Amino acid sequence: MSFKKVHLRKLLAAFGSTERKLVTLLRADIRQELAKAVGENKGGGDFHGPFWSDAKDYVLMGSDFDQRTQLRVQANKRRERLYPSLQNGFVDWWENKKRFNNEHIRPFPSAIKNQVNFPDLDATVRVENFMGLSIGDGDKRLIYPYFSENPPLSADHARIGLWLLSTAFPQHTIEDFRILDVLRGSSFAVQESDLTGNEERTFKQLFARVLKRWHDLRDEY
Repeated sequence: MSFKKVHLRKLLAAFGSTERKLVTLLRADIRQELAKAVGENKGGGDFHGPFWSDAKDYVLMGSDFDQRTQLRVQANKRRERLYPSLQNGFVDWWENKKRFNNEHIRPFPSAIKNQVNFPDLDATVRVENFMGLSIGDGDKRLIYPYFSENPPLSADHARIGLWLLSTAFPQHTIEDFRILDVLRGSSFAVQESDLTGNEERTFKQLFARVLKRWHDLRDEY
């Protein structure tokens, strides 16, 4: 998917990338976009989606996460290195780091998705595929996954990501959202890092920088 219509997690990874890593990321995106335009499909399918589906089933249905991961790897050897690491990071967070260990957990309808348009940038950010939980007497957690191996998600970029989520879903409070850096088992919440008031401006500045680099590189193809 072009960076003119991009998933939030992919954009956050771009925000945190070094110049060299950003160029690599953008070139891969451009090549994939051009291949699709001529009817080729070189995207390799959804790499992280099956993992996240298994993580949800582990939390909400008590499924065997180890077995699911092994089956996913057997089905696609491209997953052999990262899937076990993603599983370990998620389980470490879920079993040891979350802050509602003693509360009753129920599914919260999480089939929510939306997009935030930035007309001045001629671009759109998409957000979807949450893990939705109802905690205790009715508190909600809408957990948005960040999968990138490199770079790790920084607190500053998580903060502007939380701002984007609250903008996309005004029916929920920003306190409901978490962004989970799955590999590192680290979650980010606004309760731990208050908004400063400049999140929209910072987000747009970073997005504009990425888009400019994308356009500059695309002119080479």
